[in-house]
Amino acid sequence: MEHPTLFRPSAHAEWRADKMGKSTLYQSPRLLVGLNAFEPGQAHALHAHEGTDKVYQVIEGEGLFLLNGRELPMKAGDMLAAPPGVPHGVRNTSTGRLLVLVILAPAP
Repeated sequence: MEHPTLFRPSAHAEWRADKMGKSTLYQSPRLLVGLNAFEPGQAHALHAHEGTDKVYQVIEGEGLFLLNGRELPMKAGDMLAAPPGVPHGVRNTSTGRLLVLVILAPAP
């Protein structure tokens, strides 16, 4: 995708039966914007990024944010910020698809 351009993130989702789908929407040395696409039951295991802030924005669906030992219910429209070094992840606990916009700065 060439930038700058107007686009609809959900049109670029990569849905996979075997694991969470990932697609990059935009990347520079300072910023990465991507999508995480979860089929029912899929998850992104608890992990942390040293020196990188991460923001999750739920585009569609519902599930759980995993944040530093807590499980926080989330649905379309919800947002979560994970500061550097804070363990975080996502789990689709619903029977429908879950699509999450992900922003990392600086880009890994």
